[in-house]
Amino acid sequence: MSPRTLFSPYARLFAVPGARAFSLAGWLARIPMATVGLGSILLVEGETGSYALAGLVSGTLALSFALASPQWARLMDRRGQAPVLRLTSLAYLVLGIAFVAAVVADAPLWSWFVLAALSGASGANMGSVVRSRWAHALPDQQQRQTAFAFESVVDEVVFVVGPPTVTFLAALVAPPAGFLAGLLVGVAGGLVLSGQVATQPAVTVVPAGERRVRTAVLSPALVVVAVTYLAVGIVFGGMDVVVVGFAEEEGRPAAAGVALAVYAAGSLVAGLVYGVLRLPGTLAARFVGCAVVFGIATQALLVVGSLVWLVAVAFLAGLAISPLLVAGMSLVESRMDRAALNEGLAWTATGLTLGVTAGAALAGAAVDAWGAQTAFAVPAVAAGLAGLLGVAGSGLLRTPAAAVEPVRTDSNLSR
Repeated sequence: MSPRTLFSPYARLFAVPGARAFSLAGWLARIPMATVGLGSILLVEGETGSYALAGLVSGTLALSFALASPQWARLMDRRGQAPVLRLTSLAYLVLGIAFVAAVVADAPLWSWFVLAALSGASGANMGSVVRSRWAHALPDQQQRQTAFAFESVVDEVVFVVGPPTVTFLAALVAPPAGFLAGLLVGVAGGLVLSGQVATQPAVTVVPAGERRVRTAVLSPALVVVAVTYLAVGIVFGGMDVVVVGFAEEEGRPAAAGVALAVYAAGSLVAGLVYGVLRLPGTLAARFVGCAVVFGIATQALLVVGSLVWLVAVAFLAGLAISPLLVAGMSLVESRMDRAALNEGLAWTATGLTLGVTAGAALAGAAVDAWGAQTAFAVPAVAAGLAGLLGVAGSGLLRTPAAAVEPVRTDSNLSR
């Protein structure tokens, strides 16, 4: 496949008015998803020396985000993205700085967890915000697959750049530097995105005198994808902690960011290719197949014995990430009522984030108890579980999608 053939479908996406602006702003706005977790681990471990405590604090951030972000998304479906993004961005800034201050000032331990929870709960899921804009703008399913693949590539670019940057800042400047840098860039991106009201999905109008009917969100497809993504999230959360611990054990802590960046780079390459392929079979079949490949590829972590081998294995395992994430998001989007699109995509991502919570905590305890090399079993076993869950849920995915009724919208509300 020539570069021209590969990139031309992506270039056509940006003929959509406003697409360049909202995608770039969304790119910056999601920087914290690659920096806050690792940044909090480096911050807390740097202050206390405990990976277990660092994993618990990082997991608290992720857990509160996972539970709160669908609620913000529901509010976006009802009120529009712009006002919600302004509110969440400013709250995220204030609470994130307060969390760092509590850790650095050696405030009571309970305050670390409270502020971590509040900080995480103030964040909106920026990936879902941008994907809902693409779904609103593109009528063709193949175009939406390409757009979702592009956004998955954006996610991976963030994870290529974010971890080494955070690691270097924490190691060479100060433990809080990486966390704060990602926080500030993300808040700036969120505020810029909030100003781009012309491209946000329109808001469903409820005529005067009628009650708003709660849209059913938890379809069988959403449940299967979210539960499978829960296991995938354990892999991601576990990798953050175990890779940092392994690099520390090898005497090269800065190499952790490089290994995590290579892991994301594998996903980036696969995402670019997957986004332009016209694959046979249904969206459901593609999702199940990608889950199985992900489960198998990640087992290579069990034989990691050096940093060089870790980098090679990370790239191989990373190749299976984007296809699975794109397949799952595309499947959910295809079966989601447009009046609840922000919320549906956010719940899908919530499965990932809950998994990150569990993965960070499990891996932190495993590193402290067994050592980092043995702790690679945490992400390996979780990846195998993701493959099994995808296969086990395939029967539910055969349920045909309900027809999506057009919704009444008010263009003034969307602005």
